[in-house]
Amino acid sequence: MTKTNRKQYARALTIATSDSGGGAGIQADLKTFSALGCYGMSVLAALTAQNTHEVARIEAMSPDFVALQMDTVLDDLGTDAIKIGMLFNSEIMRAVADRLQAHKAHNVVLDPVMVAKSGAKLMEDEAVDTIKEVLFPLSTVITPNLPEAEVLLESKISDRSEMEEAARKLLELGSDSVLLKGGHFSDQLSMDCLVLGSPDNNGDDLFWYKSERIHTKNTHGTGCTLSSAISAGLAKGLVLSKAVREAKNYISRAIKAGSTYAIGKGHGPLHHFHKFWK
Repeated sequence: MTKTNRKQYARALTIATSDSGGGAGIQADLKTFSALGCYGMSVLAALTAQNTHEVARIEAMSPDFVALQMDTVLDDLGTDAIKIGMLFNSEIMRAVADRLQAHKAHNVVLDPVMVAKSGAKLMEDEAVDTIKEVLFPLSTVITPNLPEAEVLLESKISDRSEMEEAARKLLELGSDSVLLKGGHFSDQLSMDCLVLGSPDNNGDDLFWYKSERIHTKNTHGTGCTLSSAISAGLAKGLVLSKAVREAKNYISRAIKAGSTYAIGKGHGPLHHFHKFWK
């Protein structure tokens, strides 16, 4: 078989932080890419000493080293989609933005991670303005949850009727599209709202996704996993609305499967490989 006839992977790169407990961050991203048929690559922005109930410490990488990781991976392997997770500080965010532009990155899914399930802060206060300024304009879609959206907009989102309005306000901050996750509302359905900056081929710019709420404390890494699953869909050539739908289906099954396991003393992980384990 000649080199030109060899199969090609759908490639997905995660730029995020390590979770030493394995449930979120880089570890969750790579598990998700693999489970969904993508070749996963990683750029470490920070390290954590973390388990299911606490983040004991965060050690940030130097911005220069983050940039070097991006250049080294992208110059050789390239990528079909990029997921960005926890970057922690402004200096790292600016380094990532610079290299995204240099490599003409596309299919960028930005999860603006701010607070861990345990309540630990995962983004420095001044970095909130930086992420809006330098990374939102380079993003195909941002995927904030309700608390993150409230910080970004500096206003409360009291009920589901305000979600679409909030998503459209977030769109004005510069990204191409916004997926606002409504899982923090305490009712029987989890509802997410996708707003596109430009209507699709059918003239639609608003999509709602609903799934049954699964009552479990094993929800560590849900945000990381969802954004990674969306990235995997984009890497495989899906349009954004379908990539979100397939990602929602995947994460619902992963939460349900993970709910039957006991891992750690706090918020346990999802079951990323539920399709393959008997």
